[in-house]
Amino acid sequence: MAQTLNATPNSQFPSADKPRLLIVDDDEGLCTQLKWALAQDYQVFLARDRRSGLEVFLKERPPIVTLDLGLPPRPNSVDEGFSTLSDILLQDIGAKVIVVTGQEEREHALRAIDQGAYDFFCKPIQVDELKVVLRRALHVYQLEQEQRELRRRLNVESFGKMLGWSPEMHEVFALIRKVATADVPVLIVGESGTGKELAARAIHRESARRDGSFVVINCGAIPAMLLESELFGHEKGAFTGAHIQRKGRIELAQGGTLFLDEIGELSLELQVKLLRFLQERSIERVGGRLPIAIDARVIAATNIDLKQALTDGRFREDLFYRLNVVTLALPPLRDRGEDIVLLAKILLDRFATETGKPIKGFTADAQRVISTYRWPGNVREMENRIKRAVIIADGPRLTSGDLELELQHIPIGGHNLREAREKLERNLIQEALGRQRGNLTRVADDLGISRPTLYELMEKLRVRKPKV
Repeated sequence: MAQTLNATPNSQFPSADKPRLLIVDDDEGLCTQLKWALAQDYQVFLARDRRSGLEVFLKERPPIVTLDLGLPPRPNSVDEGFSTLSDILLQDIGAKVIVVTGQEEREHALRAIDQGAYDFFCKPIQVDELKVVLRRALHVYQLEQEQRELRRRLNVESFGKMLGWSPEMHEVFALIRKVATADVPVLIVGESGTGKELAARAIHRESARRDGSFVVINCGAIPAMLLESELFGHEKGAFTGAHIQRKGRIELAQGGTLFLDEIGELSLELQVKLLRFLQERSIERVGGRLPIAIDARVIAATNIDLKQALTDGRFREDLFYRLNVVTLALPPLRDRGEDIVLLAKILLDRFATETGKPIKGFTADAQRVISTYRWPGNVREMENRIKRAVIIADGPRLTSGDLELELQHIPIGGHNLREAREKLERNLIQEALGRQRGNLTRVADDLGISRPTLYELMEKLRVRKPKV
């Protein structure tokens, strides 16, 4: 059951003028505590479970949500909490969801961040700290709203969070406009960190399906034995632990768009079932016997060479041609010319505002290094490095040292450009492996890239993990 908490009598403004905050938590004592602590600054709404939480969210559209991962009917599991997070972000990707969890369940909070949550808080909650996080989340939400409105009025060449001024990105935006209205499968290719999901969301927003759901599933992040159920859903009793009927991601995309990220990681068995869906436009849940008609557009993405995967027998040719009606190739950041420094400045402004630090720009040396660095992790790596630099910087401008991008003096005589770049990348990875004693998670963080990108580079450059 959901209810509104009106402001306390000491409130300086009428309730309707306050920003809306939804608290989804089944702990009555905690809700009461937060009611009195926050009602003076927010128009607070309460919900005790996933259903009522989504009802309130759809009705009130609050910019900020606090979400307990342990919700009824299974408060000892995080499944309901993650489903609620997914439901909310499907309705409004810009909503700032702050996950609340126990100290011993920090890994769940980090997983929630990976799936789109804005931040997390561990119990017991320190109200003063929570207030700071809420204010920051609201500020970021308002800035993003202002930026969207400004881009709309100025007709900036952008799609959602995709920004670009270079000819390469103008071509990308032009193709997005063309394919958005065609309602055919699209295959997005590009290196890790180039913004494949952002491009897929842009296609969805520009299409006639914009009012439908945009459903994402990462085919490489879910164990193979669970992926079939995640895609196709299951009937009650279909397997051990299937206590209720559950719709899969394909079915949830009814009337909207299904985005299959890392499609190259799909097993051959599931490739057959996905191909059948694309051909027949219907599915059967795991344990089910009745076909369910599905009207959903499919957009797939990959950072591997699917043609090579065809040759290696790791990807079906018939599925490849079903998905590859239109190919959208995203350029790596290093090939986007003037975009590189402009994007860096935009990211710096964003993170400086978020953290409240008075950082005004980059030093000349930092700009020079930013424009010449190869950015193997692309925009995602740039975001990581600049955000970390803003946090640790002491001066009014970021230096190359803050970014940890000092020029490397490595002899490259006798090499062409590609060989020199590979030698530089190999040396950087090997140095990081030594510093972090082979811990790949720390190495990826040290280099400012994702673990998948690190694995790809190590395989490409034939770098072996040292024995510790």
